[in-house]
Amino acid sequence: MGKRNLFRGFWTLFKGYWSSEEKWKARGLLAVVIGLNFATVWFLVQINQWYNEFYNSLQNYQEDLFWPLIGKFTGLAFCYIFIAVYAVYLRQLLQIKWRTWMTQQYLNSWMRGQTYYHLQNSTDNPDQRISEDIASFVGLTLQLIVGFLKQVVTLVAFSFVLWELSGSFTLNLGGTEIVIYGYMFWFSLIYSGLGTWLVHKVGRKLIGLEFDQQRYEADFRFSMMRVRENSESIAFYRGEASESENFIDRFKSVIDNFRKLMTKTKHLNFYVNGYAQLAVIVPLVLAAPRYFKNEMQLGGLMQTTSAFGRVQDALSYFVDSYSTIASLAAVINRLAGFTEHVEQVQNVKSRVERDAAEKLTIENLDIALPNGKDLLKKLSLTLENSKSLLVTGASGCGKSTLLRTLAGIWAYSSGKISLPENSRVMFLPQKPYLPLGTLRRALIYPAAELNAPSDEKLKETLRQVDLPNLTDKLGAVDDWSRILSVGEQQRLAFARVLLTAPDYIFLDEATSALDEPREIEMYELIKDELPNTTIISVGHRSTLFQIHDTELNLNGRGDWLVREIKN
Repeated sequence: MGKRNLFRGFWTLFKGYWSSEEKWKARGLLAVVIGLNFATVWFLVQINQWYNEFYNSLQNYQEDLFWPLIGKFTGLAFCYIFIAVYAVYLRQLLQIKWRTWMTQQYLNSWMRGQTYYHLQNSTDNPDQRISEDIASFVGLTLQLIVGFLKQVVTLVAFSFVLWELSGSFTLNLGGTEIVIYGYMFWFSLIYSGLGTWLVHKVGRKLIGLEFDQQRYEADFRFSMMRVRENSESIAFYRGEASESENFIDRFKSVIDNFRKLMTKTKHLNFYVNGYAQLAVIVPLVLAAPRYFKNEMQLGGLMQTTSAFGRVQDALSYFVDSYSTIASLAAVINRLAGFTEHVEQVQNVKSRVERDAAEKLTIENLDIALPNGKDLLKKLSLTLENSKSLLVTGASGCGKSTLLRTLAGIWAYSSGKISLPENSRVMFLPQKPYLPLGTLRRALIYPAAELNAPSDEKLKETLRQVDLPNLTDKLGAVDDWSRILSVGEQQRLAFARVLLTAPDYIFLDEATSALDEPREIEMYELIKDELPNTTIISVGHRSTLFQIHDTELNLNGRGDWLVREIKN
């Protein structure tokens, strides 16, 4: 990302919170934080003046001034500490509020319109971008902005002090005397300017390396999370060696990139530390001639050294903060990329028209793959209420994609789909999703536990789907997708159907893990308990023909055939 795009990305991420409904509270709190930081600068100026008074009293053996000056320093130091602590505390409070707002915005964008589903093949590790990158962006931005403003005020305040203390320096060039007023200030300005330019030359490659490091770390962590989620399948396959090899490859990327990061950081640290240590001795060397000529007392020397250090720190802000800026730039790249992908996904709209009708009606429905290949062309059919439709065809012909289109989560489609107004619709995928938490929550998902039916109703429903062993575990908290077999999970999904009582059920091979007798038993249970419900199923088994009224056969090249099933 170029400098212009980097700034544009930063501004896009930055402006949202500060122009939101919380803007006045945020701006007020930021003003307080900045005000406290400015106050610390005032106390630093007072402490710098104290150096002059204290060391002059030592040089002149003025014992009567020693304890009063110690008391003065104690008061200044106490006030400085109190203000500095609250400046950090309130900045962190602002950080929490800003991060909370940004996280909510990103979560809303991620979840809106199934964006999380459409991003799965185009964006790596969205969880890390929301959980870690937002926190880093907010923290680093506040740190740099508040720090920069503080250093600007420090520069202005101590530049006057340093200019006054520097006096003048006479340079003799070929018999011509050149008087340089405030020479220590000018030297500090030149020294810092060169230092900032050189540190950018030394450390600019850190930005790209920081970006890659975050990506490699996230990929390595995600690969281990995948093993945890699919541990049983991997165990059946005896896939430990393959997974270990994958771990090693991903970790190797982490280490290789980190070694490059180490090398560049080493070069930067050599420069930054050398630059900082040289800045300690330089003011003493520059001020020494005036001191030894008795033009300056010890207190003036110490005050000059302190003032030079403050000016130097302010002018060297970007030198000292370069690694922080590099980290922020990497975070901006990641968040800006994520935001761009979210916007691209949300701008890809399905051209399917949704309307109300007395029954499920599909008119001129076209479905394609993202590469433009047609899966289905001009599909038109009407399904009577309380009837059932079986979608068949070879693997990859578009059966599941048809259900995705009916669900409204497939963007590459056009046509018209009509359902009765206010009808309740439920989709059952092949692998049911079971959220973490209690079995009760898993059973009634996506409804909230506060709206759950009575436990007696839930237990009776579990018995109906032949899961009586779970009736005493409704309040148990566990990872149910790991504990229950796929067949048990599919029966649990049928229990959800009974509890929800939808008008339309769309099943995408939702009985694939059940034996044929139990598969028929689940369908008949739905028909008996919910006789007015319309069923649309995707499946391969011949037994499904016994429990459906109509077949829709797809050939994967766009053609289709509808026929009545005679049982």
